[in-house]
Amino acid sequence: MTDWRQLESFSFGDSPALADELAALVLAGTKTATCWAASDGASTQVGKRMVVLSGSGQPLAVIETVELIQRRFVDVDPGFAYDEGEGDRSLAYWRQAHRRYFTRLGQFAEDMLLYCERFRVVERIGGPGEC
Repeated sequence: MTDWRQLESFSFGDSPALADELAALVLAGTKTATCWAASDGASTQVGKRMVVLSGSGQPLAVIETVELIQRRFVDVDPGFAYDEGEGDRSLAYWRQAHRRYFTRLGQFAEDMLLYCERFRVVERIGGPGEC
């Protein structure tokens, strides 16, 4: 296995608190998908492994991309919303939360193109409850 210290790292969200919240969902196995504006570029590809960081920059886990597709915001389906693992996991919650998120970033449009990634945790780094 590749030494995780050699991998790219990132944190979810746009704040330390959100990074911690989403990383905890990943570690719990609830969050197995994420998305971002396609205008930000493809930051991964199928088979790529990356280190998930806490809001304070602590390495927590290695994830591997298992699917990467592009779709419009309005075309995100209930299954993908569920796999994102946030809130009540409904499409309605997903749309509300992501509308707020992309608006904060100045990117929101109903027809915006997204990269939609599904991933799996391949290694945990550190002990439990470190997020």
